[in-house]
Amino acid sequence: MNASAAASILVVDDEPDLRMLYELTLLREGYRVETAGSVGEARDQLQARRFDAVITDMRLPDGLGMELLYDLRAQQRRERCVVMTAYGSAENAVEALRSGAFDYLTKPVDLKQFRSVVASAIQGSGGVLPAARTGRADTAAADADNPVLARLIGESAAMRNVKERIAKVARSMAPVLIRGESGTGKELVARALHASSQRAGGPLVAVNCGAIPENLLEAEFFGARKGSYTGAASDREGYFQAARGGTLFLDEIGDLPLAMQSKLLRAIQERSIRPLGSTQEEAVDVRIVSATHRDLAADVQAGRFRQDLYYRLNVIELLIPPLRERREDLPALCAALLARIAQESGSSVPRLTDAALERIAQHPLTGNVRELENLLHRAVALSDGQELHVEPPTAAAEGVAPRPPAQPTPHMSSTPAMPSPRDLGAWLDQHERDMLERALRETGFDLTAAAARLGLSARQIGYRLNRLHIALPQDAPHGEEE
Repeated sequence: MNASAAASILVVDDEPDLRMLYELTLLREGYRVETAGSVGEARDQLQARRFDAVITDMRLPDGLGMELLYDLRAQQRRERCVVMTAYGSAENAVEALRSGAFDYLTKPVDLKQFRSVVASAIQGSGGVLPAARTGRADTAAADADNPVLARLIGESAAMRNVKERIAKVARSMAPVLIRGESGTGKELVARALHASSQRAGGPLVAVNCGAIPENLLEAEFFGARKGSYTGAASDREGYFQAARGGTLFLDEIGDLPLAMQSKLLRAIQERSIRPLGSTQEEAVDVRIVSATHRDLAADVQAGRFRQDLYYRLNVIELLIPPLRERREDLPALCAALLARIAQESGSSVPRLTDAALERIAQHPLTGNVRELENLLHRAVALSDGQELHVEPPTAAAEGVAPRPPAQPTPHMSSTPAMPSPRDLGAWLDQHERDMLERALRETGFDLTAAAARLGLSARQIGYRLNRLHIALPQDAPHGEEE
């Protein structure tokens, strides 16, 4: 008998044959099982005793299985609820997850997937995180229990809300969409979400969707069989296989081409993938967490992003506040970043004074925490005393637009400022190179941030860097890290 032998489960389905099939499957796994054929019978069972999990069909003779989910939430009970929906009922599945269901299953139910989902639900049912707490002391206590959550620096109301929401949504398998500007720490939030979930023992696989060549997307995501394409000398796993039992973090999801979006949607809906060159599908057990700095709702309206995929990914939304909305966190952030700089350099750093902190606060910090870290790196390098020296913001950094040149009047001669270039192509290439290099320097050679600053996708900026032979430093960042 396995470790979950004592766990008890309530199965609710109005079809006797299916009810018996689910019951026998769970009994063989060592669970204690009770059954019900209607909402009323299930309520009687729930009133009489406690369970570890409830598995219910969506449509029942006297109502919807969702009513049981609402009852459990209203009574603040610990049972995790898994909802079974008819094939293709994407709206029902999304509604169930948004209403607090741990997970969903699509009918006809695959028994292997059924056992996996139930095991995941049972795994953490005895230690479900408490309801989101408020107050500085409570948040600090939660941070102490979770070192990754503690890496989200800040005690502002905005950051406390983010931490509390992470602790709350980590309980379920519902997909999470993390939205925020470049440099706000979206990957750090994804790691905290993974570490706070019952999947913390499994892998977290982070993927920058904008950095993968379009012709390799399918093989990278789903794996490939030997000989399926030129250069495939052996079988290889994709991101979905590598993330089994854990979390798949899809960064910059808005950069995926439409053709790949449809394949990703099917993999999420069916929970199975077909490696390139294979005729067999493989079941996969992953939680999807995605992130973007783009407005995906606007991309949906413009036809750049699939609406059905958007609703599948955006079951739960986590909005990461920009630094300008949590300026009270600056002292703690500066202290933490300076400590990291000191650790990486192996030497002490100048002291952060009130004057230096005030000078930092004058910067607009449109690049958020990443820009703050770059600013501190520069300040440490330029400081030659015991105190940190911070340069004042330039007019351009403060958002002051340069004064436009005077326009010639009919009575003035409009002499051109410079002669026409003899080689227009070379002249344009040089100016493009200068702009790219400047954007890369200003963002600490972060491709995603530089692309956003120039209004490009990561794939577009990668193409231009290759065309103009611009090399990045080996330690250049590639993800959304705080």
